[in-house]
Amino acid sequence: MDEQTRPTTVPDQLLTLGMQAGKIRADLEAARLKLPKNIIGDLRYLEATLSHISEKIEAFQREHNNLLALANVGQVINSSLELDEVLTIVMDNIVRLTKAERGFLMLRNEQGEMVTSMGRNWEMESINSSELTVSKSVVGRVISTGEPLVTTNAQEDQRFMGQESIVAFNLRSILCVPLKVKNDLIGVIYADNRIRAGIFAESERNLLVAFANQAAVAIENARLFSSLKHTLEEVTALKNLMDNIFASIASGVITADIGNQITLTNRAAETILGCDAIDIVGHLLNDTLASVSKELEPHLMEMRETDKAIADLEISYHSPTRGNVDWRFNLSPLKDAGQKTQGVAIVLDDLTERKKLEAQRRLFERMVSPAVIEQLDPNSLQLGGKRTDITALFADIRGFTTFSEHQQPEQLVKILNLYLAAMAEAVLAQEGTIDKFMGDAIMAWFNAPIPQPDHTLRAVKTALLIRESVEALYKVLPAEAHLAFGVGIHCGDAVLGLIGTEKRLEYTAISDSVNTAKRIQENSARNQILISRDAYERVKNEVNAKFHAEMSMKGKSRPLEVFDVLGLK
Repeated sequence: MDEQTRPTTVPDQLLTLGMQAGKIRADLEAARLKLPKNIIGDLRYLEATLSHISEKIEAFQREHNNLLALANVGQVINSSLELDEVLTIVMDNIVRLTKAERGFLMLRNEQGEMVTSMGRNWEMESINSSELTVSKSVVGRVISTGEPLVTTNAQEDQRFMGQESIVAFNLRSILCVPLKVKNDLIGVIYADNRIRAGIFAESERNLLVAFANQAAVAIENARLFSSLKHTLEEVTALKNLMDNIFASIASGVITADIGNQITLTNRAAETILGCDAIDIVGHLLNDTLASVSKELEPHLMEMRETDKAIADLEISYHSPTRGNVDWRFNLSPLKDAGQKTQGVAIVLDDLTERKKLEAQRRLFERMVSPAVIEQLDPNSLQLGGKRTDITALFADIRGFTTFSEHQQPEQLVKILNLYLAAMAEAVLAQEGTIDKFMGDAIMAWFNAPIPQPDHTLRAVKTALLIRESVEALYKVLPAEAHLAFGVGIHCGDAVLGLIGTEKRLEYTAISDSVNTAKRIQENSARNQILISRDAYERVKNEVNAKFHAEMSMKGKSRPLEVFDVLGLK
């Protein structure tokens, strides 16, 4: 639509009329000397009338602009429910609408005190805490009366003569209005100018009162939303915590109702019973615990009759697949909020492996595969070493140092443990012996203390399993935590044995073969598995590998040939 056809609004028409009145006044002034006196008097009256009309037009235009601004502001402040964003929008629009130098928003806190929540200046910047100076007497009067207050020059206003804050901070124009929600005072809006007097009038006061009514609702809505969101986050976090705690409890947990029908179970119980949750929940206790139901039933009856818990009840039975199995039960009445018994809660622990490994764990802790430990007699081991042919494996995490520069210590340890655990599980899966963890690296060997005819092949399989485990971690970890690995393998004689004292022993391997494996690993590329010529000759019929390079190593007179392992044949 062009300018000729665009319809004019009332403000446009009034503005045009005002311009025409001004032109008429100018034309009258030019012709004044040429007209008779009686005509001049009439013209002066007409000029005064036109001047009054012009002032009315200007006032109407200001009012119209203020209403438009108020409507726009109302739309903006109600477009967000984030409290900080709402407060910023409110204060920036206050300063813009009133043409103030500074604007402050004070809200009542949980203790009922008025606290400055936001301060903005005419450049729409936050005000430093050192500049958060307002007239306490003006604010106090608005709070006590609940009515808006405007002063064109606080230095000369009789209501505030001698007030320290007004004198000390050289405050002049001040405008302060209450923020109310359903007649409850939730805060005040304060605007001032320390340089110019008379910048605020009744129109600014009325405008700010209208704006405050909208702002109060928006602020209260944002507060309620923030409170609701915080409450929801707390409830969600608590639920997740309870779910995680329940899922991570090492003991099996089973609950059943009055009719002995199982209502709940956790992962540990599934593992101990060798069943999925779908095969447990909804079934009867006697069916699920059939192997021990005959011994368990009398204790369940006792617990129901006495309504008292039974602790540390151990029951053993023979399993066709596991042999002797030892379980420990803790039985408790399951009560509701009114302390009425609604069923039974059973905590189940499998003590079988614990009893087998108690003595062995004291000696080896977690250095050796359980499969190896089961074949050892701890009482037959003595201090000293024994010369043995072994295959040594070194594996480390690549890029960990760079990654650690940008991580918090807790997150760093968590990621490190995931990678080291993957490496350790790979070693134990092939019944290898973990010598030690060295920062972000692991040392292990095979063929000791239990002979393993295929020990070199086991080492290679361990390296390939490490590769698979790292790739599996990539699927669950963020991209920045995708670290690489490097593996070196060599075989040869080494002296293995218990080194230390009776109180503290270390089962370790010492030899040049071990050092060579370490040097090979240090020269491996990202996600590369390198083995020596000696190791390759032992596994070449089972492993796909290609010649990689000849490596010169410290202490070696000739370069060492190494091969890159691709996979199993």
